[in-house]
Parts: sequence; structure tokens; C-alpha cells
Amino acid sequence: MANNNSFNNKLGDLGIITLLLTLMMIIAAYLVGSISSAILLCKLLKLPDPRSTGSNNPGATNVLRISNKFIASLVLGFDILKGTIPVWGAYFLGLEPLNLGLIALAACLGHMYPIFFNFQGGKGVATALGVLLPIGLDLGGLLILTWVSVIVFTRYSSLAAIMTVSLAPFYIWLLKPLYMYPVMMLSVLIIFRHKDNIWRLMKGHESKVSFKNTSK
Repeated sequence: MANNNSFNNKLGDLGIITLLLTLMMIIAAYLVGSISSAILLCKLLKLPDPRSTGSNNPGATNVLRISNKFIASLVLGFDILKGTIPVWGAYFLGLEPLNLGLIALAACLGHMYPIFFNFQGGKGVATALGVLLPIGLDLGGLLILTWVSVIVFTRYSSLAAIMTVSLAPFYIWLLKPLYMYPVMMLSVLIIFRHKDNIWRLMKGHESKVSFKNTSK
């Protein structure tokens, strides 16, 4: 009986540690996600504020509109990494898929509603890609292929994002169904964030992406 009580106490202690660790990782993921490379790089390079220029979205696509491919690629890379690093860290700490999903959502929410920039953030697509990469390179490859295919054929960045996150749960179901529910939560969040873009696409008012280098 004493052995059972000791075992139950250890399980309880382990559960508390896991809960605290998850909460710490959620907070860290949100804070990392709140670091907007688009805003910081534009300030550093004396470019227009992406929150008040172009599509008013501090993301790689809008930075491409107001600068050039190199700067936009820097923004894209950083936005991916700030999703990958917290989730990969949590994965190696042995946290469960649901906890990983909550940490992934926190990173994306940080990008969308950054505490450091008056909660005016981007759409979270690159960061969402970043949080999904630790699941597997096969999934990452499918997501990138989907995004590139749609944007090349339509030149609508928003449509490419919407199509990619809509197909993400299907890809997960095929590859690693263990992560189905976290990915579904993430997909719903990204699609909700694109509600204005969906409306503009339906009305034919959505702007297209130009792949020409706009730098002088």
C-alpha cells in the first residue's frame, strides 16, 4: 500500500512538473513569436512601416512589396525559426502532442498579436510552417510544395496560405495522425486570421504578389 502511495505521489509530482514546464514553454513561445522581424528590419533599414504600408501586414509578403527579395527572405526565415525553435525545444523535452500544439498556437499568437508591438502582427503563416516542421521534413515538403504551387499559378499569397493550412490536417492524417488535433487547431486559427482576405478574394479585390525586385 505504501509503495502504491509513493508511486502515485511520483506521478503527481511528474504531472505538476509537466504542467509547469508546458506553461513556461507557452509563455516563452508567445514572447519569441512577438518579436517581429518585419517591423524591426524595416526600422533598421529606414523602410516604411509594414503595418501602415501595402497590405498593412508585417510579414514577408508585404516586406517584399516595399523592399526586395533578400530582405523579405530574411523576414521569412526568422518567422519560420521563431515557430520551430520553441516547438522543437518542447519536443525534445518530451512533452505530449497536445502540449506541443498549445505551444505552437502560442508562437503563432505571438506573431499575430505581438506584445512588443501593440498587438499589431502578421497572419502567422510562416510561423505556422515553422511549428509544423519538427513533425517531419516530409510534412514540411508537402506544405512548401502546396504553398509554392498555389502562389506561382495564382500569385495570391493569401490564397496560397489558406489552401496550405486547409490541407495541413489532411497531410497530417496521412503521415502522423497523432498530431491531428493540434494541427486542426492551428489551421482554424490561421484561416480565421485570413477572414478579410477570404472576403476580398470572393469580391475579386485581393492584391497579387509581384516577383519583380523592387529595390533600387
